[in-house]
Amino acid sequence: MTTTIRYTSADLEALPDDGRRYEIIDGELYVAKQPTYHHQHACGRIYQALANWIDGGGNGRAIVAPGVIFTDDNDVVPDVVWISVAQLRSILGSDGHLHGAPEIAIEVLSPGSANALRDRETKRDLYARRGVQEYWLVDWMARRVEVYRRRENALELAGTLSGNDELTSPLLTGFTCHVGNLFDELVQP
Repeated sequence: MTTTIRYTSADLEALPDDGRRYEIIDGELYVAKQPTYHHQHACGRIYQALANWIDGGGNGRAIVAPGVIFTDDNDVVPDVVWISVAQLRSILGSDGHLHGAPEIAIEVLSPGSANALRDRETKRDLYARRGVQEYWLVDWMARRVEVYRRRENALELAGTLSGNDELTSPLLTGFTCHVGNLFDELVQP
């Protein structure tokens, strides 16, 4: 008989600080390599667009790579989140991690089928179960953004945006971001 190890947040604390990103989803440990230039550029541009909107009078906070601990066996690090001030006050723990769902979770795809599957299905399903209202899946390789919105208990695809399309959200009144601006035009992948 084989036994499956069920990882917890305490196990994450014991792992080395080696530049890899460790996450736990439903007790399963996921390890990602150091992000690439294109991945980080897209993360930075998304954060910048949200921060500019917030600085212009928008509500909430944009946070890069926050620790989100939904439960002891669901401990993840989205690339970027947007969270309202009210929700932040409600779920920010004394440990500096979020202990509940931000309104918007954003993942930038990393190369590789295992990474894509984790972001497209495993994390989307986790975010849906935990109450995330929108999920933006940014594919820097294809230069597009898939927007998923909550419908009942699921996050369903609301649209796929690219090129000259404008990224907006009913959660972010007045926010708009030209999708083409999220990707580096000077350095092609």
